[in-house]
Amino acid sequence: MDGFVATYINRLDAKGRVSVPAAFRAVLSREGQEGLYCYPALDLPAIDAGGARLQQAIGEQLADFETFSEDYETLSTAFYADSRVLKIDQDGRIMLPEEFREVTGITDAALFAGQGLKFQIWEEARFRERQKAAREHLRSLKLSLGRKSKRGPAAGETGA
Repeated sequence: MDGFVATYINRLDAKGRVSVPAAFRAVLSREGQEGLYCYPALDLPAIDAGGARLQQAIGEQLADFETFSEDYETLSTAFYADSRVLKIDQDGRIMLPEEFREVTGITDAALFAGQGLKFQIWEEARFRERQKAAREHLRSLKLSLGRKSKRGPAAGETGA
């Protein structure tokens, strides 16, 4: 697997540093990323983080919008103006900025949740709430998957 997978919880030290999971650092290294690209998640109390592939995906997403349009300006502010590239020290730690700790509610431990292309940094209790809501949503999606057919409408359906 060449992405960010699994969930890890690491404690912040007295200086506000936290270890980035070794598996995540390995992915960043393969991408040729020296620091950790981070920004507040658009709609969650979390930090989105990743490397070169995440930055490339953001650039591709923004390319869909007209340069200088309101949507482009809004998204580019969220992805770039609010972002930080955090240096990973020789011990694999980052300094989690105060503004990121405020967004997430992190005080003593950070939860790192893999999401393939990127990962998120959460306060554990908030992540567990999000995880529960996501699983409930997945259950409803799973139920609806059985109702769709790739072969066309089922008997008695018009397909309209």
